[in-house]
Amino acid sequence: MRENILETAALSKKFGDNYAVNHVNMTVQKGDIYGFIGKNGAGKTTFIRLITELMYKNGGDVSLFGSTHPKDIHQARKRIGAVIEGPSLYPNMTAHQNLNYYLLQKGIPDKNRINEVLEFVGLENTGRKKYRNFSMGMKQRLGIGLAILHHPDFLILDEPINGLDPMGIIEIRNIILKLNKTYGTTVFISSHILTELALIANRYGIINNGRLVKELSKEELESESRRYLVLKTLNKEAAVQHLESFLELYQYEVHSDGSIRIFEYIDEPEKISQVMFDAGIIITELKVVEANLEEYFIDLIGGEQK
Repeated sequence: MRENILETAALSKKFGDNYAVNHVNMTVQKGDIYGFIGKNGAGKTTFIRLITELMYKNGGDVSLFGSTHPKDIHQARKRIGAVIEGPSLYPNMTAHQNLNYYLLQKGIPDKNRINEVLEFVGLENTGRKKYRNFSMGMKQRLGIGLAILHHPDFLILDEPINGLDPMGIIEIRNIILKLNKTYGTTVFISSHILTELALIANRYGIINNGRLVKELSKEELESESRRYLVLKTLNKEAAVQHLESFLELYQYEVHSDGSIRIFEYIDEPEKISQVMFDAGIIITELKVVEANLEEYFIDLIGGEQK
């Protein structure tokens, strides 16, 4: 069984009478790329600030690397690297100067680490260019470079692809995957873009209005947002009965609008059509709906709000 890197139990933060983080129970295991998904204002950054102790909690517990005692937690946090709400870097310094400054601050003796990091994040050729003149993507990559300067075991990234162009997103994605696959770094990455996190994460937590609505694996996400047929008829009860009786079809859902979502025979809709025709059941709609992660996310948080 893999080591739990992060565990929270009923972790909470209130501002006035309102919960920004509402009794969140979460587990991140060693080797995970954990995608933390929520719309803007859902509580993602507040949660991250709580687990990195940049903000005090109102209730609940945090465990890092199995440690829960405050003194042990403080030591455990030294094994974490984080970029929260943008990197704290000096605008009039070069990439090398910025990393050298923090190398001295952190007491890291290996001067070669600066060049290693710059090469890793693709900034080894920036020369004398000042940070203030970097593109958004370059700034984000240098922020990650700063966060991994001390070889952290756990990397936390708050909206690292926000505002980036497609090439910048690809560069950040490749850095995260390389850290995870090559060095075994556990990564916790927040975003409001589920479709992008689906390309790299193996586990997900979906937050809405401060509540963790759902935790699921990559396989579970793919299953729940998979392709399906939509069948609408003038008699849904009879339609369901015939699907079960004549096709032995049991993977379906009946929705409140009268539609039936069918997860079998997706590439053979004519068989469903034939059964309905033979039974004299009039079909008003029969179509294939492709996998849509955004629709799944909207349905999930929409249902939670209701």
